[in-house]
Amino acid sequence: MEQIIATVRDFTGALVVVPEPGGDLPEPAWGDAFFYYAPDGRLPQHVQPYGTVVTKDLPGDAASDLDPPGRWRVNIHVGRTTFRELTGEEPRGLNRTRDYTVTDSVLPHPVYGALGWVCVVNPGEATGELVVELLRGAHGDARARCARRDGHGRSQATP
Repeated sequence: MEQIIATVRDFTGALVVVPEPGGDLPEPAWGDAFFYYAPDGRLPQHVQPYGTVVTKDLPGDAASDLDPPGRWRVNIHVGRTTFRELTGEEPRGLNRTRDYTVTDSVLPHPVYGALGWVCVVNPGEATGELVVELLRGAHGDARARCARRDGHGRSQATP
């Protein structure tokens, strides 16, 4: 997990937010990581992260069984085309009866799959390099969205 977070931190313009106790973000986010394109280093407003690392089950998102020690999940927005290539399924026509606890395998996200998100529980030998490649692509997509939003490639951040 730390290796993936460190790799994303090295992407040009990346902002990695890892909420901790006592910070501004709510307790359910503590210990997780959120990946944004933000070349000015400030949290973009009105923008969702392009990737996350979650370390625990959350209300409405417990299918991956992340509460046991050592379990965590990388979530990546890959869009419809890449989603189809990776899963063989249409994002909006997902087979909901699958085992989301499987490790080191690319799966539709159990909650946000219909929106073009995939996930990997405990990436390892089979998926580690692919996860980094997908995060790099998602970062590039976020950079392109930012450029379209403001016409200059700068993040719209809070003053």
